Formats: sequence, C-alpha cells, structure tokens
Amino acid sequence: MSEKSAVSEQNNSTGTPHWRDYLALTKPGVVMLLMVTAVAGMFLATDPPGMVPLSTFIPAFAGLYLAMMASAAINQIMDQKIDAIMKRTEKRPLVAGKLSPKAAITFAVALALASMAMLYFLVNPLTAGLTLFGFVGYAFVYTLYLKRATPQNIVIGGIAGAIPPLLGWTAVTNELHPYAWLLVLIIFVWTPPHFWALAIHRADEYAKADVPMLPVTHGIPFTRESVLYYTILLFICSLLPYLTGMSGLIYLVSAVILSGIFLVHAVRLRFSKDPKLPMKTFGYSIVYLFVLFTALLVDHYIPVHPLAA
Repeated sequence: MSEKSAVSEQNNSTGTPHWRDYLALTKPGVVMLLMVTAVAGMFLATDPPGMVPLSTFIPAFAGLYLAMMASAAINQIMDQKIDAIMKRTEKRPLVAGKLSPKAAITFAVALALASMAMLYFLVNPLTAGLTLFGFVGYAFVYTLYLKRATPQNIVIGGIAGAIPPLLGWTAVTNELHPYAWLLVLIIFVWTPPHFWALAIHRADEYAKADVPMLPVTHGIPFTRESVLYYTILLFICSLLPYLTGMSGLIYLVSAVILSGIFLVHAVRLRFSKDPKLPMKTFGYSIVYLFVLFTALLVDHYIPVHPLAA
C-alpha cells in the first residue's frame, strides 16, 4: 500500500473528514449541470452577443456555485434517514459516517453565507434574493415537506431547481426578462420526465424509504404515461425560443432533433418492459439539457435566421 493510500485509510478510520467527503456532500454532478444552465443564462443575456464582464462573471459564477453547493449539502443533511435506506445513496458521506452532522451543517452554512454576501454586494440584490428563494425552496420546502408530502413533489418543487438560468440572466442585466423565464419553463417541464425515469428504476427503494414518489403512489404504468406526456410538453416548450424570436435556425434544428430523441425514449419507456429503459431515459435527459443549452449559446453567437437576407 502506498503512503498516500495509508494516510487516506487512516483518516477515514479515525473519522477525520477528507476534502472529497465535503465535495461529495455538495452533489458536484448535479451542481455542474445546474451551473451550465446558469452560465448559459449569463451569456444569453448579452445584447448584442458578447462577453460577460469579468467583474460580473467571476462573483456571479462563484456566488451561484456556492449557493447550489450549500443547497445540495442541506438536502443531504435533511435526508440522512432516507439516504441510509436507499442503495443509491447509502454511501453518501453523512450516511457512511465520514462527516459528522455538525461538520456538515457548519460547512453548508458557511457556503450559504459566503454565497449571499458575494451575490448581494458584488453582483446585485435581485440575484441574491432570487438565489435565496431557490435555496430555501429546494433545501427546505422541497426536502423537508414536499418530498414526503405528495407524489407531485418534483413538479411543485421543480421551480426551485429550474431558476439557475434566470439567476445567470439577472446577474448580468439586473432584470426579470421574459426570455429568462422561458429558459426556466424548459427546465421546469424537463424535470418530471428526468426524475420520474429514475424513480421508476428505484421505485422499490422509494417505497422502502416511505417516500411518496409517483411510481410508489400511482404505479409504474401511470408514471410511464406521465413521462411520455411531459416529454411531449417539453418538445413543445423547447420550440418556444425559436417561435418567440429568441433563437434562430441552429437552435431550432438542435431542439427538434434532441426533443425527438427524448420522445423516442419516452415512447419506448411507455410501451416496452425493458428494465434498462428507465435509466437509459434518465441518462439521456441529462445529455439533452446540456446539449440543448449549448445549442442556445451557439445560436446566440452564430445566428442564422430564415429571413436574414
């Protein structure tokens, strides 16, 4: 065993937290996807298309990143009992005993305070206020109440997770522009088929943890239908940036292809019993959102409009 491995093992055995444990507490994969949409909101807010001033970009990026990390950490602190029951989350740092609740709370509070201070004083109060709304909505309202209260938890609470592009937009413009809300709408409608696909795969675990996810309360066939209906609605919503003049042909073609593939996944999930389809649909939904927002950015800086001539 190498000296580095020996030290790491010793730290874990004595209960000394490792920086990776703090990182895992913040759900880095989820935060990264949300930050992609937030950064997209920043650059889409430039009119004419250009660079976001570094004096705005750096504190906005850091402040939003810290807020999302804090929100994810609070979520894990609140969900320790549920996480301990579910196989997908049983190795999270709090459940595995790698972090104490006190250390986790101190870390989350520090992140949240640093985020609010940075956004309020270095960006603008509007962005700070909206970020606080999203933080409270996800970390407390969704995690403490909605998640355990209703099978529509992910729908009602979805607004908190859908606002990152709005936060990015307001960081640059200090205004609530309709186009920014359009981006929020896309993520809001994307969230149920994204999450319910995972919930179908983990239905037994959610039932064991007594969490009323849709597959648990209404059955898997109903959830499969719901995924399909929301995916159809998402297809329609994904066209709105083009139909409202926000984006051009590059985005339109991308949205039709991406949404069409998502719809194929949803149709197969609805009518096939292949046990691999829920996770395939879930995996594609992540790719979908990332590429869709990338297409928005490409179109913003390389506009191609049918009537440009």
